[in-house]
Amino acid sequence: MNVQKNDFIEVEFTGKMNDEIFDTTNSEEAKSIGLQAKVRPTIACVGKEMILKGLDDELEGKEIGKKYLIHLMPDQAFGKRNTSLIKIIPIRVFKEKDMNPVKGMVFQFDNQMARIISVSGGRVTADFNNPLAGKEVDYDIKINKKITDDKEKINAIQDFFFRQRFEFDLDKENKKVIFKETKLKPIIDIFTDKFKEISGFDVEVIENDKHFRGPQKSEISKVVEATTPGDSLKEK
Repeated sequence: MNVQKNDFIEVEFTGKMNDEIFDTTNSEEAKSIGLQAKVRPTIACVGKEMILKGLDDELEGKEIGKKYLIHLMPDQAFGKRNTSLIKIIPIRVFKEKDMNPVKGMVFQFDNQMARIISVSGGRVTADFNNPLAGKEVDYDIKINKKITDDKEKINAIQDFFFRQRFEFDLDKENKKVIFKETKLKPIIDIFTDKFKEISGFDVEVIENDKHFRGPQKSEISKVVEATTPGDSLKEK
């Protein structure tokens, strides 16, 4: 059986640059590079960029159960290096946050990750490029199976958008996913259209026995949207 666009699949992968692992869904390989987080195979909808776009583009047509080696050029992977993303920051910005900037240090600034490449006098030069920008990378992948259960699909989408799972009811007759967590309301504002595009289901949040239908651009949703970090790997 071959993978088709819009299929949900379970896929294992290990990303390497110059034969050094930088990302993996294999628990033993994760330990070897010091990853503390629990890892497991990823469930993604093909063609919806739930994983790195260049990798996603290569999945269609692949055979389920087989292993593949996929080579990605920089523009297919983490992009080319952009010199405009190398910025000079006054050292006082770090001092105000009780931070001592040193070369090689990684920090977050305005919801972006950066690495310090030099400290000179009162200036800190920081690189906001992805560490793998400009690099060719390789992925060992194996597509384990096709996912057909709707609840597994919804949970995979939750993992992608929310980074956690909330309880929900599935109204298959009316093609609706109904959440009961009111704190999801501002997030649903942002992701309703994309959620429906991937899942094929409308999304509702129940509050006080009433259905809240997104999207409704409330002030709180604007705050959440403004502070939602961009995708990393899909990085993610």
